[in-house]
Amino acid sequence: MTTPHDTTPQYPFSAVVGMDDLRLALLLNAVSPAVGGVLVRGEKGTAKSTAVRALSALMPAVDVVGGCRFACAPDAPDPGCPDGPHGTGAAEERPTRMVELPVGASEDRLVGALDIERALSEGVKAFEPGLLADAHRGILYVDEVNLLHDHLVDLLLDAAAMGASYVEREGVSVRHAARFLLVGTMNPEEGELRPQLLDRFGLTVEVAASREPDLRVEVVRRRLAYDADPAGFAARWAAEEDELRRRIAVARELLPGVTLGDAALRQIAATCAAFEVDGMRADIVMARTATALAAWAGRTEVLEEDVRQAALLALPHRRRRNPFDAPGLDEDKLDQTLEEFGADEGTGGDDDPEPDGPDDGPGGGGPEGGGRPPQDGGPDESAPGPELPHQQEREAPQEQPAAPEQQESGRTPEPAEQSAPGAGGEKAAVGATEPFRTRRLDVPGLGEGADGRRSRARTAHGRTTGARRPHGALGKLHLAATVQAAAPHQRVRGRRGPGLVVRRDDLREAVREGREGNLVLFVVDASGSMAARKRMSAVKGAVLSLLLDAYQRRDKIGMITFRGAGAELALPPTSSVEAGAARLEQLPTGGRTPLSEGLLRAHEVLRVERMRDASRRPLLVVVTDGRATGGPEPVVRAARAARLLAAQGTASVVVDCEAGPVRLGLAGELARELQGTAITLDELRADSVSALVRTVQGNRKAA
Repeated sequence: MTTPHDTTPQYPFSAVVGMDDLRLALLLNAVSPAVGGVLVRGEKGTAKSTAVRALSALMPAVDVVGGCRFACAPDAPDPGCPDGPHGTGAAEERPTRMVELPVGASEDRLVGALDIERALSEGVKAFEPGLLADAHRGILYVDEVNLLHDHLVDLLLDAAAMGASYVEREGVSVRHAARFLLVGTMNPEEGELRPQLLDRFGLTVEVAASREPDLRVEVVRRRLAYDADPAGFAARWAAEEDELRRRIAVARELLPGVTLGDAALRQIAATCAAFEVDGMRADIVMARTATALAAWAGRTEVLEEDVRQAALLALPHRRRRNPFDAPGLDEDKLDQTLEEFGADEGTGGDDDPEPDGPDDGPGGGGPEGGGRPPQDGGPDESAPGPELPHQQEREAPQEQPAAPEQQESGRTPEPAEQSAPGAGGEKAAVGATEPFRTRRLDVPGLGEGADGRRSRARTAHGRTTGARRPHGALGKLHLAATVQAAAPHQRVRGRRGPGLVVRRDDLREAVREGREGNLVLFVVDASGSMAARKRMSAVKGAVLSLLLDAYQRRDKIGMITFRGAGAELALPPTSSVEAGAARLEQLPTGGRTPLSEGLLRAHEVLRVERMRDASRRPLLVVVTDGRATGGPEPVVRAARAARLLAAQGTASVVVDCEAGPVRLGLAGELARELQGTAITLDELRADSVSALVRTVQGNRKAA
């Protein structure tokens, strides 16, 4: 939505404490929107949103054609503007808009909507602009962009890349200009963006709250002062805000005259090649960023320091190969590459003269002449902070002390359980084997959950399978069904002309079938029977592979581990597979095998999640050898817990981790109680996809 008019002044951009890279990235995009926007990654409470919203107050006002809903410029109106053609009417000046896209926005709200009823009955293009039109020549801000539906992110980034938005509905087309500064924020703990989408953001910045007490004190002091008197606080920073506005305007005027020499271009290309980034977008973004950096510093020539800073902002998120890789850049390697390809070219180095032009303010060299603003957090700085950054340390997985291993209720102990005294106690965590590709595990039936890539579901996107009356706002029109519903009533409705008389009751929307994301809940056996080093490494490798598969299919994941005296929810359901991989890496083993506790804990977690999101269907993946030794009547209680899950219709897969020449087949018995599928660890690790998991749907049909 467009930010509403509010008499309360925004928190000043100049008063944001620290976060130098974030402020620099935002200012560079203000100077040159062609850089491609900013993705801000950071933990909660780090003032990401405050900094982004504060930027809008620094942007120069824009002239627009009076009455144009698409913010056309008077001197160069869009020739294809739906409100055009524009004459020589009076221009209006208005502040740069800050438009926010809610996570739950629909496609129609983003790109705009056609009045289908008028289009059918009157043959006119009655178009209601969306948020992309509102954001034209302004800022489009997407908070929690990683939680936005993939198809909306695709539309958003396509518009940002092309500078235009296209709406196609049943043969009626509308196109309008949509050029904006795109800023997205996200908390990586809540899930990652796909690599293809990460690449579409020009720059990425990692932010975290300072651990320096003095800096945190200054953040709190300023925030409390702002809350107590917003107008007075803004007035105290008015001079710094005016200076930033002036610098942005000067840099914009200087930008077309900045020279990007062959030596700098060679450094850019060599850097992108050295870090093995895919495609050519990184090279282009680096070139634009380096040019904007030079303009921001008041120079007309790109230097090596500009190339280096551009690499630090444009490359880290393009280095990721899978979701378990942390974004980052080896700065030593970067310096070596720049030195190798720049030393003989005369670009930068210690002998370079000091650049001319302004050298104060955020990002362009502070009063000390550096490339970034100072960080001492003093109240007189032009670069400091917003929201209270109260943080909590990320919760480390809690480990239960394992009970001493004893003889297993009539079961033959594993070698790891027969060893010397204390062998059944807690064992240190072992590393996982390399992840591998797995086949998709389907939940049976037809769901209606969030868009994803796992199980069949009715979705807003996919192949059309039928039509129905709309529930609420009309979605995708099913034209044939609408005409068929309206046709029998034309004479009664007094139709006289060629147009079809259509009423709201005639409208039919398309029913589409696609894929949904599911909740994949892992229940991992970490008992003494799994403690053999090679076996646990293989088990972790299998779970890691399934985690990677869940990431690619846009699932939520959760993890329960059981050992010793009970079960633990090691990872509450989340969209972050990185968190799942971290908990898995730290998982120790040892103790008895309380299988029933693990299954009962899974039952409770799934019950709570059904109340939170009834449309997201679960898939239970139990990784165990099937043994049950913890508590009274462990085998009987485990069977009862399994039947309880089966009675709820929970789709299940049991990954059989039993090893050795003698196999008891206990995991297969567990799968039958769960009415699920059993596969061996060897089958899951097979290189041939045809030897991997059978789908849950086929198994449940057989049951």
